[in-house]
Amino acid sequence: MFESISNMLESMQEMMIQLGSSKWLMVAIVLTLIWSYAWKLFALWTAARKKAWVWFVILALVNTVGILEILYIFVFSKMKTPEPEKSVGAKPKRKKK
Repeated sequence: MFESISNMLESMQEMMIQLGSSKWLMVAIVLTLIWSYAWKLFALWTAARKKAWVWFVILALVNTVGILEILYIFVFSKMKTPEPEKSVGAKPKRKKK
């Protein structure tokens, strides 16, 4: 994992040199990545803990720089999901003796 991060940072440095950008842009990009991944990990952990598999997949695949993740943590994860309705004619299970 750390090799891929270092490779990514090296490729970003090469891109910055080619574009002639300043170090401040690089710092802003790295801070944005850290911000985004921190919120993503926390949101994925929350979704997995609540067994919200649909949200887990959505949060894993969609990158919104932390916006969707923050909304999930503070809004959507607090909402109660409706309980499945019991069928009208269902008989209760009896305990075996």
